[in-house]
Amino acid sequence: MDSVALMDRTDTKFVFRESDLLSFLEQIKNEYSVLDVMGNRISRYETLYYDTVNFDLYHSHQRGKPSRYKIRSRRYVESNINFFEVKFKNNKGRTIKNRVKQNEISGLIDKEAETLLKEKTPILPDKLNAKLWTNFSRITLVNKKYPERVTIDLNLNFKNDEGDSTVQNLVIAEVKQDNSVSSPFLDLMKKYHVRQGSMSKYCYGVINLFTKIKHNSFKPNLILIKKTLYGTFATAK
Repeated sequence: MDSVALMDRTDTKFVFRESDLLSFLEQIKNEYSVLDVMGNRISRYETLYYDTVNFDLYHSHQRGKPSRYKIRSRRYVESNINFFEVKFKNNKGRTIKNRVKQNEISGLIDKEAETLLKEKTPILPDKLNAKLWTNFSRITLVNKKYPERVTIDLNLNFKNDEGDSTVQNLVIAEVKQDNSVSSPFLDLMKKYHVRQGSMSKYCYGVINLFTKIKHNSFKPNLILIKKTLYGTFATAK
């Protein structure tokens, strides 16, 4: 995992039904190793996202700004490790992530987290509020030959003090690479005509919990998710 930390990378996302997951994994099992954490190959993640009162970070995504941030605290449940993380998507389509360890997730941005935020963003800590939790289970695959990591997220749940929403039977897969390399997973997606596309889990959570918020630019991705969940799945040719 250390060799594929990929803190500066490109991301390619896909969505498909959980009922197709076992078949997909069977077809690529010889090409990837799987992350095992204390005997668990499906690990739980709990992530608290921050935004301004007016959801400025969300709207940067919604408006398609080429340079934008996500600010979050993440707990790796099985290993009981917490990080405060700053993710920056630059205008070249690369994702750059920086993080610092935390003893706990309190909803406050202070100490080392505050220092990191000020170093990596123009955003002041007192302008950010904890908005929602995004919780999910993750399978992490590592390409045996090339620097590539594939994350497979399922059991997606969004919650805050006002609401709770769970998305059944949806998988969000993300291919993470430094540079373009041969990818059995990408070949598999092409074989089954799984179209590239999704949205950030944070933005999807905002839309699920804050139903009146503007989300026009996300409608194609929302239609793709709905079709994935309720439509027919293309077979390989």
